[in-house]
Amino acid sequence: MAWVYLVVAGVFEVVWAVLMKRSSGFTKFGPTVGTVAFMVASFLLLSRAMKVLPLGVSYAVWVGIGAVGSVLAGVWLLGERLSPAQIAFLTLIGVGIVGLQVTTRT
Repeated sequence: MAWVYLVVAGVFEVVWAVLMKRSSGFTKFGPTVGTVAFMVASFLLLSRAMKVLPLGVSYAVWVGIGAVGSVLAGVWLLGERLSPAQIAFLTLIGVGIVGLQVTTRT
């Protein structure tokens, strides 16, 4: 269950990052409230995962999901562009996330 908490925490990190962008520097009420709510939820789920999983693995996977997911959300939702090199390096982060999950014992 710890891995489920961790993945959902990472997804929530992506959501709050997108909402933060849409808050225009915390000047729009709805996205600002959403940002804070998803931040809190993300941290709570991360802390639940850390009860079982090692600190370094938990944090690296959480940040990795958030980083890759935020970049992809930027591409899909905001029209941002990626170079082939950026795609390659994001793929490496994804491989690292999967590698940590496969090699970590709970």
